[in-house]
Amino acid sequence: MNIKKATDKYEAWLGQHLQILEPDLKLKHAQMRTAVFPFMRATYYRWAQTWAEVCGKAARARAVLAVGDLHVENFGTWRDIEGRLIWGINDFDEVWRLPYTNDLIRLATSALLAEMACDLKAGIAVILKGYQDALEAGGRAYILAEHHPALRAMATMRLHDPEPYWEKLRALPELKEKTPAGVSKAIDRMMPERGMRWKTVHRVAGLGSLGRQRYVAVAEWHGGSVAREAKALAPSACVWAEKGKGTAKIYYQEILDRAVRCRDPFVRLQKRWIVRRLAPDCSRIELSALPKERDEIHLLHAMGWETANVHLGSAKAGTLLNDLKNRPKGWLLAAAREMEAAVKADFKDYGARG
Repeated sequence: MNIKKATDKYEAWLGQHLQILEPDLKLKHAQMRTAVFPFMRATYYRWAQTWAEVCGKAARARAVLAVGDLHVENFGTWRDIEGRLIWGINDFDEVWRLPYTNDLIRLATSALLAEMACDLKAGIAVILKGYQDALEAGGRAYILAEHHPALRAMATMRLHDPEPYWEKLRALPELKEKTPAGVSKAIDRMMPERGMRWKTVHRVAGLGSLGRQRYVAVAEWHGGSVAREAKALAPSACVWAEKGKGTAKIYYQEILDRAVRCRDPFVRLQKRWIVRRLAPDCSRIELSALPKERDEIHLLHAMGWETANVHLGSAKAGTLLNDLKNRPKGWLLAAAREMEAAVKADFKDYGARG
């Protein structure tokens, strides 16, 4: 099955689980043709369909609750219940029980495709080292309030000028159609006070989830802006790749609850909607938003560590460490290179089929 056919079939399957917004889907298709890294981000369904065959032995490993769609721009910040700034994995739309190597290989492949400025061989090695270091330590969340100054400097650069963030959000036109009752109730539960009034707008964000319904409530509270977003969820693309039919469990809340991390108290799965707080300090971080002068080796080590934080919620550290010790030297780089070539081939094919 080629990439065009896979895309058509996946989108038809997705349409059985949620309402697809055609203008957003067309935008996604256009962005998929702009460069290979956005293409990878937008096509997790294709990865789920092909990675095990491409990677061979590297794909045979202990199953965990895996992120699935992990990449170098699936990290961000949020505030925990104490108001501390936390850094970590930002999106769990595609969680599924997978070999733990899926997340490591996809993260490493994304580093190659994003053409990060560091020595990429060293970068891939340090992803694995970060993962192993975290397993040996039993995991530990990234609390930026008083630790990790280098990571804090990278993550907080975008927070120095919050006005454009709110100006852009408030400028979005109000939706004319009525918000589904379930969405309104879910948002109301996550607002700082019950019964608040807000303007509901549509935000275009992400790549993998472009085309899904998003409702954003923007309100004024005690002299400042607050916002909450409800995004429609569907079963993981792994269900489609495994030729699954009907409904399937969504593991978003479970992976949040079990991972080694300081949870965001304003992220909650409510039926088939994920509701979260939106704010400049509570969002995904794109590589372009990081300082030009940055320690990418340090950043990739942290990404590997955080991946282990998530996996430790469903697997014992000793089991994963024992598996890693039995793998040949250079296995992660070799698997990432194989997937890099596969993604590039699909990207070329998809663009040619325009």
